[in-house]
Amino acid sequence: MDTPPPRRRREWTIAAGLILLALVPSIGGAFRIGEIASGATETDANARFMQMPLPVVLHIVGALTYAIVGAFQFLPDLRRNHNAWHRFAGRYLLVPAGFTVAATGLWMTASYDVPPTDTGAVAASRYVVGGLMLAFLVLGVAAVARRDYFAHGSWMIRAYALAMGAGTQVLTSGPALLIFGEPDAMMRLLQMDAGWIINALFAEWIIARRRAAARRPATIAV
Repeated sequence: MDTPPPRRRREWTIAAGLILLALVPSIGGAFRIGEIASGATETDANARFMQMPLPVVLHIVGALTYAIVGAFQFLPDLRRNHNAWHRFAGRYLLVPAGFTVAATGLWMTASYDVPPTDTGAVAASRYVVGGLMLAFLVLGVAAVARRDYFAHGSWMIRAYALAMGAGTQVLTSGPALLIFGEPDAMMRLLQMDAGWIINALFAEWIIARRRAAARRPATIAV
C-alpha cells in the first residue's frame, strides 16, 4: 500500500530540514576550499588551512557527503521501499564519509594552531566528540553485521547527530556573536558544547520513539 501523503510529506520535510541545518557550515566550507584552491593570501584566520590543506578539505567534502546522504538514510519509508539503495549508500558513502569527518576532526584538533578560545576545554570537547563519533560508527557497523537493525539505526543516529553539531552551533553561537562580538574561552565552550548536547539529546528522543514504536503491538486491518 502507498505511503499516506501526509506522512510522506513529513519525512521529506525532515530531510529538507537536515540539509538546511548543514547549509551554513557547508557554505563556509565551500568558501574555505575556494581560498585554498585559489591560493588566497595567508591571514591569521586561514594560515593553518593554507599551510596544511589536506585535513580540512577532506573534512569539508566528507561532512557535505555525510550530511546529505544521512538526511535520506533515516527516512523510514524511503529506507523500506529502497532498501538496496539504503545498503549501498550506507556502505559506500555514509560510513566512509562519517569516518572521514571524525578522523579529520581529530587530526585538525591535534595539528592545527588554533585561536586561544579553541584550545583547552574546547579542544578536549572536540576530542571527546570525535572519539564518540568513531565509536558510534564502529558499533553501528558491528550491529548491522549481526543483523541487529534497531541497534544499527540507533548508533548511526547518534553518530549523525554529533556530526551535525556544526549546523546547530551556528544557532547557538551566531546570535551571541552578532550581539556581543567574539566570545571568550568560557562562552566559546558553552556555545560549542550546546550544539553537540542539543543534537545528542534530540537523537536520544528519536531513538526512544523508535523503541516505543517497535514495542507497540501491530494492528490488524479487518
